[in-house]
Amino acid sequence: MSIEQDLKKEGIEVIQKIDTLTVNSIAKNVAEKLVSNFPEQNLNYDDLFIKLSRIDMYFAKLPEDLSTAKYYYKNSSIYFNENTNPDDINIQAVHECIHCLQELKDTNGNLLTLGLCDFSNRSLPGMALNEAAVQTMSCKALNIKNDIVKYFDITFPTCSPSYYALECNLVAQMAYITGDYALFNSTIYSNNSFESQFISLTNKEAYQKIERNIDSIMYLEDSIAMKNNELANTDKLNKINSISKDIEKIRNRIKKLFIKTQNLILTSYFDSTFNLIQNLEQVETYRRKLYNYQNYIGITDNYTFFNEYYIKKMAALEIRYNQLENSFVPVPIKNTFFSHLFQKLKKLIGINSAESGYDSWKQ
Repeated sequence: MSIEQDLKKEGIEVIQKIDTLTVNSIAKNVAEKLVSNFPEQNLNYDDLFIKLSRIDMYFAKLPEDLSTAKYYYKNSSIYFNENTNPDDINIQAVHECIHCLQELKDTNGNLLTLGLCDFSNRSLPGMALNEAAVQTMSCKALNIKNDIVKYFDITFPTCSPSYYALECNLVAQMAYITGDYALFNSTIYSNNSFESQFISLTNKEAYQKIERNIDSIMYLEDSIAMKNNELANTDKLNKINSISKDIEKIRNRIKKLFIKTQNLILTSYFDSTFNLIQNLEQVETYRRKLYNYQNYIGITDNYTFFNEYYIKKMAALEIRYNQLENSFVPVPIKNTFFSHLFQKLKKLIGINSAESGYDSWKQ
């Protein structure tokens, strides 16, 4: 199948090729934003500009379900919506340019890896993880701050309310564990730094399951978009009712899968890390990191998992603290910080164990 036929199948209709001067302007702006906002990644402006300026860019008619730009890996080109102002470098333009920089091909020109996505595997594992990582990097490049949104009855913080909102939140939770450096290093250089770092702090099974779940969330969102398109093109009442029920079922699946994935990220890390606590300083570091995790989670009306998990870990941490303290002090000190904290938690458990929110457990 030719590129023209592939594009037609994707619903992309080329209008005209973008002139060299405009391409250079886009390349310059994107390169500057990436270099200035990710100094730790050692990006070279000249190298980025040269690579981006050599990309074929087009104005095109894009399907309604696509954003304002589309990177097409089969010919390494970017297609901008026909109404896009090239002087206005928006988040989608940065997003698609990063995709071009991610390409890792073999000697025959076959795409092997695109950031966190494995193209050597026909199922393309990590597709959604990579999209979320690229979107997160694009938001940071444009200094876009987090916002609190509500989708599928889940209230959560995200850097990208309009695109891959849930996926970006879950990636942010993973990056809270690994640190941003590993995430962005793998995103831009298509290496396994992020995967290796996350696995070393949790386990391989958890990473693979989280990766699959995030992919599933993206595909379920795509299926809702298709169902909404069906809904818009029918006026038959029985068909409308049937599609509406299907959409509601998919929405519930997304909500359950998100919460399940969030809980797995949380427990896989904090369960593993707990076993590594060897001194009092690590006790406090652990407590603070678990406490601050609440700023990243998504919540629903009946979500209690984080609060209950926090209480359980604080109880275990109190025991661990006393064990470590007693190993250095001959006479146990009963009125420790953790003793007071645990007593407070026991008093609050009847009130707060059924509540959840970004202000839970504020001291």
